Order: sequence, then C-alpha cells, then structure tokens
Amino acid sequence: MTRKPAVGGRFYPLSPDAIKRQIKEFAVEVKEKVDAIGIVSPHAGYIYSGAVAGAVYSNINIPENIIILGPNHTGMGEMVSLMASGEWDMPNGNVKINSALANEIISNSQYIKDDSLGHLHEHSLEVQIPFIQYFRKDFEIVPITIMTTDYELCEDIGGAISETINEYGKPVLIIASSDMTHYESQNSASLKDRKAIDQILKLDPKGLFDTVMKNDITMCGIAPTTAMLIACRNLGAKEARLIKYMTSGDVSGDYEQVVGYAGLIVK
Repeated sequence: MTRKPAVGGRFYPLSPDAIKRQIKEFAVEVKEKVDAIGIVSPHAGYIYSGAVAGAVYSNINIPENIIILGPNHTGMGEMVSLMASGEWDMPNGNVKINSALANEIISNSQYIKDDSLGHLHEHSLEVQIPFIQYFRKDFEIVPITIMTTDYELCEDIGGAISETINEYGKPVLIIASSDMTHYESQNSASLKDRKAIDQILKLDPKGLFDTVMKNDITMCGIAPTTAMLIACRNLGAKEARLIKYMTSGDVSGDYEQVVGYAGLIVK
C-alpha cells in the first residue's frame, strides 16, 4: 500500500522546492550534531512550529531507521495503529516502511496492531517526514499512532520498542510527535508547558504523564512522548535537553489563544 499525503499544501508546501526553501529557513547551524535515542518534535503547520522542528533536527545525526510515534487525532483505526508495510508518498520522494522492524514491534506488544486506517488522514507523523528528508536522503520508518492516554499502554509500547531496538542491533531514532498546551494564554501555556518539559528533562515518563493529567495540560502527544521516554530509559538514556520552546503567539502576535511547541533531544 502507498499512503498519500493528507496535509500537503496545508501544513507544508506541496512543491518539493518550496518545502526545501522553507525548511532551510528553519535549519540552524550547530557546532556538533549528537546521536539521539529519541526526540520530541511538534506537528503544527510549518509557519507556526517549523522553527522548533528545524532546530531539533539540525542538532541530531539521523540514522537510517526511524520510529515515529504520534497521537491519533482522527479517531480512525486501531487504538495503537502501526502501518507495517508499504510506503508513504511524499513530495520529496517516497519513504519505505521497515517491515522487519515493524513486525517485530507488533510481536513484542500486547496492544500494537498492524493497521493502515489510523494513518490515512493523520497529520502528526506526516509533518515530520519532510524535515527528516531535508537532513537525510536514505531512511525507512515505522509509523505508529496512539488514540488513548493510558500509562499501562504507554509502558507496553515503550517496552516493545526498546526490546525490538535491542534485538535489531542497529541505530534507531524514536520520534515523539507532540504539540504542547492548546488555546490558552501565552502566560498560562508557558507555565503549564514548563512543568511538562521539566519532567522530560528528568527522563521521568511517569512524572510527565502524572503532571500532564494533574495540571490538565492539553499536550496532544502525551502518550507518544511517554512511550518514547520509557523506551529511551530502557535503552540507557542519560540526559534530555530542551532545544527550543515557542508558541504560535510568537508568530501570529495573538497571545490570548496560543499553542505551545517544544523541541527536545534524549540521548
């Protein structure tokens, strides 16, 4: 199966050259790129969150194999949906799914199902791919969407991913696609998001999950980020670093109803 772009021309340009020009504006010069186990990257329209995503991807060495975890905004498909075969048709070239890695993750999990329906119209994973393509030409993905917020489920997903990566024996990057607080004032969003970011910096998945629930933080990718942190901890992560934080208000000038965007690296 070939998945067609769902949000090309809306969240990012459809023209390959226009995509490259826009991402070039968001890329930053760094002294030394790092090998990351996982990252958090936002998934809004590039005009709003592209600077955060660009800063994160500029800072890392991207390996050949990438697992992308994102929230399921559409309500379609399985509770945890992994598209285990085929490819994604993108303006800058098709991207293959690593079926061997995908099927091993499914076999190591109680909850992850082989399902393409959960990816048909979902944007949270798709918007990451042009950034990856800008910095690396040859790579394969394992796309996973999560429809629920349940810590036990996050433990299962994170455990299945880390077990599979250990068995795989090659470098794999785990991307958690998430925006932060939605549609609150700049001050409220910044305060709430800082609480969540602090837990990520502590490499504390349960602390992050509990903080988001207790403080009613509308972080749409809480389950993907929690699962990513669990996997990274299992894989020996030692530290996390905040690369960039901003809100939609920093672009639009409207600070009454903002969405927060955080870019972090786990290594």
